[in-house]
Amino acid sequence: MRFDIITVLPGLLDSPFAHSILQRAQQKGLVDIHVHNLRDYATNKHKSVDDYPYGGGSGMVMQIEPFAACIEKLQAERQYDEVIYMTPDGETLNQEIANVLSSIENVIILCGHYKGIDQRIRDVFVTKEISVGDYVLSGGELPAAILVDAVVRLIPGVLSDETSALSDSFQDGLLDAPIYTRPAEWRGHRIPEVLLSGHEAKIAAWRYEQQLKRTEERRPDLLND
Repeated sequence: MRFDIITVLPGLLDSPFAHSILQRAQQKGLVDIHVHNLRDYATNKHKSVDDYPYGGGSGMVMQIEPFAACIEKLQAERQYDEVIYMTPDGETLNQEIANVLSSIENVIILCGHYKGIDQRIRDVFVTKEISVGDYVLSGGELPAAILVDAVVRLIPGVLSDETSALSDSFQDGLLDAPIYTRPAEWRGHRIPEVLLSGHEAKIAAWRYEQQLKRTEERRPDLLND
């Protein structure tokens, strides 16, 4: 799978993609992540990519031409399944979206900055708009990293234990059950005896019961859905 991320601040994405699971996924050849500096596509001598908004108002707006030039260059080289814009007013990222995106081949991700991007970029190029929550960040770089991480870990071969992703919270519409490891007792706190029983059916039933309980307590909206 290939990700092409267009940003005015490529340095913000150096660390997230250079460690842990995302690093190993790239080393295995399972994913390619390419970060493109939007300023490389600016045509003015100052390499600026923003301007004042028509109609007045505060903030600066990212211009059409640099984005169009970068997107069209990439699209001339290969076919893309999605062109995604990270924006607070997009569809809220969830596990279902991550699952769907993990099955496609090539994705372009646009990172906004300043006040946002010219609406015509969204109208002409963008096929999907995604938010990481009901709040505003300084730019789309961190949301882009979150999206890539959520998708890449689902690609077969990325995790050493491929069943791990299948048991994550939200995969079956529920939060995950409590998890424990050694020691079995710590400062008087002992793990549930059923986990020491070796009885797979009883353990599975206990985990499902705990999933329902935790989801009802913390995210009852998921049960309604």
